[in-house]
Amino acid sequence: MEFREVVSKRRMVRNYLADAVDQDAIGRIVDAGRRAPSAGFTQGQSFVVVTDPSLRSAIARIADERHYVSSGFDPWISRAPVHIVVCVSEEAYHRRYREADKLRDDGSEIEWPVPFWWVDAGASMMAVLLAAVDEGLAAGFLGASQDLKAVLGIPDDVTPVGIVTVGHPAPDRRSASLLRGWKPDDQVVHWQRW
Repeated sequence: MEFREVVSKRRMVRNYLADAVDQDAIGRIVDAGRRAPSAGFTQGQSFVVVTDPSLRSAIARIADERHYVSSGFDPWISRAPVHIVVCVSEEAYHRRYREADKLRDDGSEIEWPVPFWWVDAGASMMAVLLAAVDEGLAAGFLGASQDLKAVLGIPDDVTPVGIVTVGHPAPDRRSASLLRGWKPDDQVVHWQRW
């Protein structure tokens, strides 16, 4: 599939068939997330891949799937055969930027103008979403609760950022937000100056 087609087909899917996802495809999807950029090549992003039905149900409870269902959506979180929990460690970035090649002239760590660990986690998440489409699958995204740490054994210094659900698409209710349509280019794209 061409990149433009992958980008144009990507959307947040909120219903999946029960069909299993090929293990090799899951590996390629996660590998795409691993290859996303990271400040200073810190590689502070990590992933928890969940296929166990009982763990997926626990994640659905934590994410209050009942709320989605009461809003007219299918039980897409528990139904998705694969959950990829995108995580990041802020501490990994601080450790990396205290290494000799990253220290400022005075020997101190940089002042972070933007918390790049969040940027990098977002880049990983988008790479995972696009890779799922490239595999002929569908994907959705939901924010992650810190309650996932206990259920999935995520270390204290690692933060779950969000969950990408992956599977074979089933007919779903599209978000009403899509009715707004894309903003015109002149509202979001500025050449040379704002």
